Amino acid sequence: MKQNHAIKILSAIAHDGRLLLMRRLIQAGPNGVSAGALAQFAKSEATTTSAQLLVLSNAGLVRSVRKGRTVTYFAEYQAMSSLLSYLMVDCCGGNEDICSPAIKACC
Repeated sequence: MKQNHAIKILSAIAHDGRLLLMRRLIQAGPNGVSAGALAQFAKSEATTTSAQLLVLSNAGLVRSVRKGRTVTYFAEYQAMSSLLSYLMVDCCGGNEDICSPAIKACC
């Protein structure tokens, strides 16, 4: 991952509403969540949620699938994994004792 891509991803999730939506989509797993359910979860208007999801989508963090009138959103786990790998590469000069707790906590 290049630095400018990492910055784009970090900028996309550096917002209360978008971070909330991203965490919900990660928790949902491969089933995803409908746009309407995400708006209800975030307690925000559909247009606001749609705009926030567009920012996440443009950063490559989410994808959507339309079936009829329903749009379902999914977390792009590879994008998050790439970002975490980018941030953790050469962590603490290779000192596994420092980085291992962080890796074990999330995985």
